[in-house]
Amino acid sequence: MKSSRLVSILLLLQTRGRMTAAQLAEELEVSVRTVYRDVEALGAAGVPLYGDAGHAGGYRLLDGYRTRLTGLTADEAEALFLSGAPGPAAQLGLGPVLAAAQLKVRAALPPALRAHADRISGRFHLDAPGWYTDADPTPHLSAVADAVWNGRVLRVTYRRWREPTDVTRRWEPYGLVLKAGRWYVVAGPGPRTYRVDRILELTATDEEFTRPDAFDLAAYWAGYRRDFHDRLYRTRARVRLAPGVRLTGPAQAAVRAHGRTDADGWTVADVPIESVDHAHGEFLRLGADVEVLDPPELRERIARTAAELARRYGAQAP
Repeated sequence: MKSSRLVSILLLLQTRGRMTAAQLAEELEVSVRTVYRDVEALGAAGVPLYGDAGHAGGYRLLDGYRTRLTGLTADEAEALFLSGAPGPAAQLGLGPVLAAAQLKVRAALPPALRAHADRISGRFHLDAPGWYTDADPTPHLSAVADAVWNGRVLRVTYRRWREPTDVTRRWEPYGLVLKAGRWYVVAGPGPRTYRVDRILELTATDEEFTRPDAFDLAAYWAGYRRDFHDRLYRTRARVRLAPGVRLTGPAQAAVRAHGRTDADGWTVADVPIESVDHAHGEFLRLGADVEVLDPPELRERIARTAAELARRYGAQAP
């Protein structure tokens, strides 16, 4: 709608400063001619913006002009307050800052939208960690967050899985990611991904670094997740599943995509597995509702375990 587009132009100029008509058109996915008409409409409405011609020209707002947040829709106001996860913000040392920001936004909202925001805050609460895991202690998280924000180099002693387990590294922290209740820091050079709870010692330095202009944290993390799954699920197993049995994660996705029903009504599918050791435990918990057909070493190992269980539980109790 034109009204929402006008508000978007106003907020873009307010947050980014000078922008050309072409830049605004690309951001809003409209034509340059449409931007010209919208800018004229804003000027006619009394918004103090002006344009400069030339190579370095563009539109900008008069210095000091700020708009109130009356352009928010009800859905946008709800989403804004839903996105303010108090737990992660507190972990980063930003709890009071988040509360103050929400208070200011709430005060600027019209009464009707304020009621929507209060409603969403009172009915939804975000709790990221799983039920059966305690939150990992992250005593160095606020220091890492401060270095990310200020572009400062960190000297870190870090515990990793392989030998030597404890190593000292120089990090250029590009960003933090919260995944399933666990914090990760993406740091250069590389960049590479590290768990914040595995930091043993941390020293903040005064050395500054320049974050690469082309680095996109969200895009990096999406690629990291894809690579992680590719590394994690290195092999496959062929299984038969009883009717109604569900696997988890990528294995269930493979069943949905490629599973076929045999004459007995069971589903046959090739599913990704981490390793024979891991799959052995995962399939055993399904009992007689799963049959491993391939690879042979996994089928034979489960058969040996089943035979041992039969002997153990078949013996007379003393």
